[in-house]
Amino acid sequence: METNDRFQKLEDLKVWCKAKELGKHIYLVNASEPFCKDYPLRDQIRRAVISISSNIAEGFRRYCTGEFRNFLSIASGSTTEMKSQIYPAMETGFLDGKEAYRLIQLCDEITRMVAGFRRKGKK
Repeated sequence: METNDRFQKLEDLKVWCKAKELGKHIYLVNASEPFCKDYPLRDQIRRAVISISSNIAEGFRRYCTGEFRNFLSIASGSTTEMKSQIYPAMETGFLDGKEAYRLIQLCDEITRMVAGFRRKGKK
């Protein structure tokens, strides 16, 4: 499993890259009509998805294992929040089923990757 002792740059972390990919997809899909006009859902989804990569990034540069795990825990929670918000977006027709499924898979993959980091900790 990747740790920040092994990787010097944030961009080397596969989990951060996956979170960034999810963020790109979310921004693209929720910029379209009519999604972009549902301001509360659009903004909440954006905040959640940005929180994932941001907390991974901040935890990556923390030098205390406890702090690192705390930021990973927040990233994991934001990933679950993001996944939860995909359902109403799909149910209201803002996302089609195929796109929603793809986003849910990305959320699940990020959750597994973050859990691996949390188990491993920092060496």
